Amino acid sequence: MRHPKGLYAKPRADNGDMQPQSISNSSPSPLAIRPSHLSDLPQLYAVCLRTGDSGADGTHLYKDPELLGHYYTAPYVVLEPDLAFTLTHHGAPCGYVLGTRDSVAFGERCEREWFPILRQRYPLPAENDRSRDANMQRAIHHGYHAHPDLVDYPAHLHIDLLPIGQGQGWGRKLIETLLGRMRELGVPAVHLGVGSNNVRAIQFYEKVGFHQVRAYEGWIAYGMHLA
Repeated sequence: MRHPKGLYAKPRADNGDMQPQSISNSSPSPLAIRPSHLSDLPQLYAVCLRTGDSGADGTHLYKDPELLGHYYTAPYVVLEPDLAFTLTHHGAPCGYVLGTRDSVAFGERCEREWFPILRQRYPLPAENDRSRDANMQRAIHHGYHAHPDLVDYPAHLHIDLLPIGQGQGWGRKLIETLLGRMRELGVPAVHLGVGSNNVRAIQFYEKVGFHQVRAYEGWIAYGMHLA
């Protein structure tokens, strides 16, 4: 399976419209960051889908609106809730950052506690079915597998924001919130995957301190040491 349908990056790239800008302190912001809660899951599924087309709305691309969230969002909130943070607008979720401290252990836990039920719900599609739904169903059957090139960056993360939360510095704040928690837990390093053509996302990750680890066909692995 090619990497964008594996562990580290969506079949679309992570949202690239999160260019940090100065935030005015003249009035309280309606935006805020808090720990994610299981009750957020319906909205977080929606955020995942609405950023599922290279940061744009991917609703039109999938017949099953839950497929992306089943793989890229919900297992983190359920299995590693202390590493999941939600951006809200007037209390309603409009973005998130989430991750795992140990990609290998996370994949193993998903095999025990997350994917078996989903595989019953979503049988493997026909070999000639190359729809986006079918590709995500294959990803569910493939599971999560830590990339051998990234063993020095054992943690990984995903971040997505709807337009209402973009361009105001909240992407940076979400990243800093998660990385701060990872440092508290003693995580040595973290990585993420981004589509090679997603220039805005690449610029964002480099601005917040990530460095390129390795480039692959269609995607780039970025990492950061947290010590």
